[in-house]
Amino acid sequence: MSYPLGFPAENPLVTVTHPKDTVWVIELHNGLDNRLTPALVDLALKPALNAVEGHWRNQWRAVQNAKDKSGGNGALIIVGKRNQDKFFSNGLDLSQVPPNGNFFPLTFNPLLERLVKFPIPTICAINGHCFAGGFMFSLACDYRVMTDGSKRNAWLCMNEVDFGAVWPHSFAGILNAKIGNAQVRRKIALEGHRFTPKEALDAGIVDRLVSGDTAAVLAQAEELALTVGVKAQGGVWGLIKNDIYWDALEGIKRDPRMSNVVLEDAVAKARL
Repeated sequence: MSYPLGFPAENPLVTVTHPKDTVWVIELHNGLDNRLTPALVDLALKPALNAVEGHWRNQWRAVQNAKDKSGGNGALIIVGKRNQDKFFSNGLDLSQVPPNGNFFPLTFNPLLERLVKFPIPTICAINGHCFAGGFMFSLACDYRVMTDGSKRNAWLCMNEVDFGAVWPHSFAGILNAKIGNAQVRRKIALEGHRFTPKEALDAGIVDRLVSGDTAAVLAQAEELALTVGVKAQGGVWGLIKNDIYWDALEGIKRDPRMSNVVLEDAVAKARL
């Protein structure tokens, strides 16, 4: 496979690189602040994940009968746009999310589910602000490496409570699975607290803080990827996650799809 890969092929919204034999990087570059749109999710992120998983699985299969199975190591880093240090993702682009209620069960939830049980370690390199759907996207990953905010401010925040948006089941399931402290969950979900990087580290939301720009954050994420990537060698990383995050994955499936009748009614109302 020849890198870099862009998805979609014309006007890519993400780019996949392969800087080390066992490390892959997906870079988000959807506009200035990486808003999550149906196109970014369905046409870019999902096929990018397919490409990474397919390449890793080919490498993993190739070394199963060898004494040295290190070729089966693997880890994925997801980073915000590299040529800026302000945003990882500013959340969902509500102007592009269809008002029919099917965006979560058909588009965004399958992405979150895929990340939660991805077969190799996933590391979110948070190189700036990480809000709402972007925050949840980062929680679906296994590890989070974040800028320490010394170069410019960076916050983590789920602010739906402040603009009257109820959470889908998927968000609640992932929050409960990834954040064990009830007081931290309350600050995230019910208070809409803006966590500084230091607060996020102290609360156990992120695993490492990095001083410097996006390149420094990415370098630390790559260091972590090389360390934890050996755990993919056994081929069971994703299978174990499927069990330990069972409740969250079941919660993701509880967000209902709308019937055609309800869908047509919602579309008609949206046109009024």
